[in-house]
This record gives sequence, structure tokens and C-alpha cells, in this order.
Amino acid sequence: MAQYDVIVIGSGPGGYVCAIRCAQLGLKTACVEGRETLGGTCLNVGCIPSKALLHATHMLHEAEANFAEMGLKGKSPSVDWAQMLSYKAKTISQNTGGIEFLFKKNKIDWLKGWGSVPGKGKVKVGDEVHEAKHIVIASGSEPASLPGVEVDEETVVTSTGALELKKIPKKMVVIGGGVIGLELGSVYSRLGAEVTVVEFLDTITPTMDAEVSKQFQKILAKQGLKFTLGAAVQGVETAKGKAKVTYKLRKDDSEHMIEADTVLVSTGRKPFTDGLGLADLGVETSERGQIRTDARYRTNVEGIYAIGDCIAGPMLAHKAEDEGMAVAEGIAGQHPHVNYDVIPSVIYTHPEVASVGKTEEELKEAGRKYKTGKFSFMGNGRAKANFAADGFVKILADAETDRILGAHIIGPMAGDLIHEVCVGMEFGAAAEDIARTCHAHPTYSEAVREAALACGDGPIHS
Repeated sequence: MAQYDVIVIGSGPGGYVCAIRCAQLGLKTACVEGRETLGGTCLNVGCIPSKALLHATHMLHEAEANFAEMGLKGKSPSVDWAQMLSYKAKTISQNTGGIEFLFKKNKIDWLKGWGSVPGKGKVKVGDEVHEAKHIVIASGSEPASLPGVEVDEETVVTSTGALELKKIPKKMVVIGGGVIGLELGSVYSRLGAEVTVVEFLDTITPTMDAEVSKQFQKILAKQGLKFTLGAAVQGVETAKGKAKVTYKLRKDDSEHMIEADTVLVSTGRKPFTDGLGLADLGVETSERGQIRTDARYRTNVEGIYAIGDCIAGPMLAHKAEDEGMAVAEGIAGQHPHVNYDVIPSVIYTHPEVASVGKTEEELKEAGRKYKTGKFSFMGNGRAKANFAADGFVKILADAETDRILGAHIIGPMAGDLIHEVCVGMEFGAAAEDIARTCHAHPTYSEAVREAALACGDGPIHS
């Protein structure tokens, strides 16, 4: 029976980061993973492969839409789908192999197989039982199901199947107007598919700042995506490799049907805790299946912790990473802290969409007095030169103190630009602090500074 200070169950972003941090802090650590490769959903069938396809198809769009205007003449590229999938697979392999190297470097044991917790301080993997003073559950999440919709991962797919389609569909229906559906929908739209997004609510990305969401939908519609909002999907029928999606419009209860070659079900995710044996141990979970934890990620059972998608909070890889580091440091006797008010979210379409902190709707609901600084990328020289002038930066600041309360960006490199504001918020910065910081010219980041200036006397280039 092997004995460890810490055993982490799950090697996704939360789990592998937790394991590495534990090892760095001198704790004898093992990580349980049942896949053939490390990295969890994110590296194998989520964040990384989807970004590879997003990048490849964006390059295709650039060649088709903008190359000629820049004086780059020649035959437009054709799509070799098998080669694109091979590029995606290579990207996955490089990243998962990198995690395996880091485990060896940090002397972390990879316990290969699916784990369960038969008792306090014990983790069973296959026929072997290992002991640990501390057990961290980082088991992640899985796609949520939808009543009346049976997934076969061929015609009706989750995000996993959508990354491995045998051919590019002519027509695709995306059920759900959230992050995953819009990212993968935009991939196949750029590859020539006719994509229709069917969303239950009256807006896409409902938790996003409303102004950004409205602009985002307009841009995606201009790119060719179609939207049917306020629609409740009743079911999906499949026959001979085709699908029929039936739905009711909530405004008048009228019934409609749309045909597709592929249906992508992207209606959210749920915690994955099957087979861990947590119920038998008495580990408390919420009505949504999330493991209940305290501020130090401890469950109600001594010595068992949980982080990432299987506990409350946004299902984001970087949120899980922060929690993984925090729980490791807590086990080592340190006093870590995760600031949940400064966790950014990003949609990796083109343009990208990023946000951090409060939306205008949240501030209004809370009765908070705030001011808005906004700047369009149309006023940014670099964006205009790069055919990337769609969108804007919006900064929300306290009306009295000027302290930044939130920021919302739709535009080029939004997922990178948002972190300037994140760092500012982490240190309690005012909008004026960003406005008075010199920004290199010409860069996209100047738009952030201009939005900060707009919280004061006004931007320069607008």
C-alpha cells in the first residue's frame, strides 16, 4: 500500500496544477487519471483542441476575406479536413505530453486508472489501494443532457463529438447559445456549414453584459450564423445520418422544425463525480450535484477536499487552476486566497469576447452608482490596419472613488487585453490609474487606456 501526503483525483487544469504545487511545497504527491493522457477534458477534448480549430478556420477566413486587399494574391486555400484534424491532434499531444513531463520533473506519481475513495485517507485505483493524508477531488465536469435529445456523438454530438466529425456538415444546428456552442458553431460556419443556433432564452450568452451580448450577436450574424431565440427544443429525431430538431417558440407556443446533418448539444455542463463513492462516505453535495466545500475547499469529511468544475462557481479552467494552487498551499500550512471577483471569462470566437467583474445589469440591480468609459476599436489604428475594428472596450468604475468594478471587451485579442484590467482590479486600481499608464503605440491595448480615459474627461481618439 503506497502512502502519500496528497492524492489528487483528476488531472485536468485544477488537478494537475494542484499536484504540481503540492510537489513544489515538498508534499509527496500522486495524481489519479483514467484517460490514456493527462490534462483532463480541457487539454484532450475541450479548450485546447477547440482553439486549434478556431485558429485554423480564422486563418482560412483571413485568406478568403482579407489577403487580396493586402496584396497577397493567389489561389484561395482549400480545406483538407483530415489534415486539420491531424494538426489538432498534434496540438493535443504536445500539451498532454508537456504535463507528463512536468509530473516526472516534479516527481509526481501518475496512478493510471479510475479512482474511488473507499474510506477516509484511502484511494482505490484498479485493485490497488493507496493511503493519503489529504485527498483532493478534481474530477471535473461532463456535458449536461437535454430531455428528448439522445446523443450518439455522430449525428447528435456534444462538444467532444463536434471535435471529431468525420466530415464537415452542410447544415448544423447548435442547441444552446453559450460559449461552447458559439465557438464551435463559428468553426463550422467558417468551414462552409450553414449554422443555426437555437437558444431557450431571448439572448445569447445571458450572463454577459447586455450591450456586449447584443453587439456580439450582430457580429456573428454578419458572419453567417443564424439565431432562433426564445425557443424550447422538444426533441431530436435521427434517420440515415440526418436529424430533425423540433422546438416551440416561447412567445406563442408555435411548433417548428429544422433539419440538419449535425446537431451540437451545448446546453451546459454538470459535475462529474460518478464512481468516486462520495455518497457512501457521506460527502455533502448540492441539489445540482456540486460537492459542498468551505472557504478552504474542505468537504464535510475530514481530509477530503474538492476543487474546479465539481464544486460551485464558474466552470472555467483558470478558476480550477487557482483553486488547485490554493488548496495545495492550504494543505502546506499557508494562507492562500482566491479573489472570485476578479476571474475573467473569455469566448474565443473572432472577435474575442472577454469580461471581468460586474456587468452594468448587476450594478443597476445592486443600486450601485457607477460611470461608464467606452471606446470603439474603430478609433484604434492597429485594429483598422488588421481588419479587426469590430467591437469596443467598456470599463465600469465607481462613480465616487473611480475604482474599477468591471470591464467588458469585444474585439481583437480581447482575451489577452482583459488581464490588464484584472491586474488593476486585484490591486484596487482606479480607472485613472490605467488612463495615466503609458501604452505602446500602435497596439490594441491603447483601446483599454482610451476606455479608462473615457471614465474621466474623455478619450483622445474618439
